[in-house]
Amino acid sequence: MNTQGNIVKFTPNAIIQIKRLIANEPKNAHKFLRLGTKNGGCAGFSYIFEFDDKRDSDIIEQLDGFSMIVDMSQASMILNLEVDYESGLNNRGFIFNNPNAKSTCGCGTSFS
Repeated sequence: MNTQGNIVKFTPNAIIQIKRLIANEPKNAHKFLRLGTKNGGCAGFSYIFEFDDKRDSDIIEQLDGFSMIVDMSQASMILNLEVDYESGLNNRGFIFNNPNAKSTCGCGTSFS
């Protein structure tokens, strides 16, 4: 089951890990989780996934125990993005499944 936002979907594993990051770093409790994109990476764009302050151009979504912000100019690039978290032996970390991506790189953090 995914927690639905208007822009991004988070799996239960991702939500648990985000809450853990907030709990383990007190300064994150006063910030928003920023999701977005920037130029770079081997496929053209890479994801922004960090705790940050809100800007005037940001959209805020209240999720299960935290708030996410997305710059309005980047919202269409991550619309319906699913964020998961894997903790297996071969994969550990946040996984981005973007239905808008035409191609992705092998590391999964870059797309076009």
